[in-house]
Amino acid sequence: MADDIQDLAQRVAAGDRRALSRAITLVESGRADHRAEADALLERLLNDGRQALRIGLSGTPGVGKSTFIEAFGTMLTAAGKRVAVLAVDPSSTRSGGSILGDKTRMERLAREPLAFIRPSPSQTQLGGVARRTRDAVALCEGAGFDVVLIETVGVGQSETIVAEMSDLFVLLIAPAGGDELQGVKRGIMEIADLILVNKADGPLRETAMRTAADYAGALRLLRKREGDAPGFPKALIVSAIEEHGLDEGWAAMRELAEYRRTSGFWEARRSAQARRWFADEVRQGLLRRLQSDAAADAAMERLGKSVEAGDRAPGAAAAEVLSVLSGGAKPD
Repeated sequence: MADDIQDLAQRVAAGDRRALSRAITLVESGRADHRAEADALLERLLNDGRQALRIGLSGTPGVGKSTFIEAFGTMLTAAGKRVAVLAVDPSSTRSGGSILGDKTRMERLAREPLAFIRPSPSQTQLGGVARRTRDAVALCEGAGFDVVLIETVGVGQSETIVAEMSDLFVLLIAPAGGDELQGVKRGIMEIADLILVNKADGPLRETAMRTAADYAGALRLLRKREGDAPGFPKALIVSAIEEHGLDEGWAAMRELAEYRRTSGFWEARRSAQARRWFADEVRQGLLRRLQSDAAADAAMERLGKSVEAGDRAPGAAAAEVLSVLSGGAKPD
């Protein structure tokens, strides 16, 4: 098995897209044996030290995220950049299924030899990203991609986790009048590095310009953050349909990325992200252990009924379950 993982790692590092797809399928698997193989694969690729520009992209439904990504990604591949798109499709809370239609929505980009598109079901995961999106990002970096675009399910307070695995966070907004600022959560505004007002074409161009000006004014009222280059965060207009404004958006992204590299913020942020990733893996491991421990499972069932009946406080009952998991008191 070690030889198989070594071979897969070498093929991924060589830019084999079929091998990359297989590797992402491996890290997305919930089987324990696959998890061990995925960890071994990631360890091998980590030693290569490759880094891509990770760009998180979010926006309200209907804002044109897929259209923008296709136009933006095609522009980058035309410039010789290798672009990976990790697009997270909403999963059904009942069946866990998802449409996984991003390759259909991005037909032109999907045909580009320098592009790789991987739709993944969110599997009801909070944060707007799939459970193993971070692993998939690491695999794309190991495969030598220059830019990794992480498209989230939509906008919401729980979805800002994408910023914790990105170097830049871009918020896509549709032009509107009057109260559009009220429709976007302040938490996302506070972590956005760049706001792009899409659909700035035809009769909506003037509206888009006013919207961008409104957001630029709102951004100036926010507290200055560590890692912000002069003039950032900023709001710009783009049209994914007419493909104008894309160059300006890319120039802004490169400017901020270069500032963060030279200031030392880039490496500090990457290190902090890796530490949070590690802590999350520990928490998820404890949860898996809880679910597979027979004594803890019995305690969960017994104490859950007590909590439902109002006989036990949730916090005290949870502490007892954790005590069972750590080898303490056993359930009656």
